[in-house]
Amino acid sequence: MLVYFVTDEPTKLPAIRAMLEPQHAVVPWVLGGDGTGIRSHGVLMVDIDLRQMPRVDQLKFILHELAGIPEKLFVVHNLSRSMVAQAHALGATSVISRPKEAILKVAQIEAAEAAAEDNAADPAVEMDQGAAAFASMFSDVRRGRPLKLVDAKRATSKIITRVGKDGLSSWLDEVRRYHEGTFQHCLLVTGVAVAFGLDVGFSDGDVSRLGMAATLHDIGKARIPLSILDKPGRLDAEEEEIIRRHPVIGYDLLKGVSGISPEILDGVRHHHEYLDGSGYPDGLAASQISDLVRLLTISDIFAALVESRPYRPPMSRQDAYQILCGMEGKLEGALVRAFRKVALGA
Repeated sequence: MLVYFVTDEPTKLPAIRAMLEPQHAVVPWVLGGDGTGIRSHGVLMVDIDLRQMPRVDQLKFILHELAGIPEKLFVVHNLSRSMVAQAHALGATSVISRPKEAILKVAQIEAAEAAAEDNAADPAVEMDQGAAAFASMFSDVRRGRPLKLVDAKRATSKIITRVGKDGLSSWLDEVRRYHEGTFQHCLLVTGVAVAFGLDVGFSDGDVSRLGMAATLHDIGKARIPLSILDKPGRLDAEEEEIIRRHPVIGYDLLKGVSGISPEILDGVRHHHEYLDGSGYPDGLAASQISDLVRLLTISDIFAALVESRPYRPPMSRQDAYQILCGMEGKLEGALVRAFRKVALGA
């Protein structure tokens, strides 16, 4: 397993390597230096003085680059309450009091990943794990509880790994086979967006951010009445007005959550905006719409067309792509053309 070790003191590296190697490959990143060999898996281990704000600011840049790594282990000496809170605010998934404790923690993470890989051979298990994360997020929001960002990160990481390994076609088939409704849509959009990002050559960090935006793009629907969400037919004007509130609801739910990047918030709020200004909620147009949102919108529309609904069969990928091609002026033509390979599985 790769362990990305971020430190503000190069003298700490020999001891970390002595503890973890050769069982685990240590990739060092000293504050102020460059990182190499960045991937979307492994463990991020941080051992810096969190009381020094210039160092924390440098760390935030590194965390942005390594956003695709779900497990973030922080060393907080003496477990100072304020510094533990600071570590969690920066995205820590585990906190230890001294570097030596990392030996057991990394072994536990590796064992958990190995167990997950064993389960991944069964598509139903994989789908259940993904849907469980979405169910947890939606349930927390419906009950007024804080959303656990770690659930979204883990679900996104699993989808990135699965789509990267087996391709989008396998993911689409399995999601449609095992799930329906809002969870199916979220799983599909994330898979499509991840495949799109990988195909156009996004970095691991950008794929992770696009995937997170897709995972969370419809979280606002957790506050929409189920009678509207699950309605089998066309919505009336009043119901349509209610459903159109979900991007702003999702944005408001997430804007105060620690660890949410501006790009993800942008995707959640603006995935229904169109280049000609006819979208909602803010009527953005042209250059006001970011590249991430443009990709997310294409992925969202395509997933909605090819998903299974109780009242209609899924549209073919070819027909869904033709609809995207017919939305000239609303979607970026160059991106729609770049999406062809992903859409058609060519």
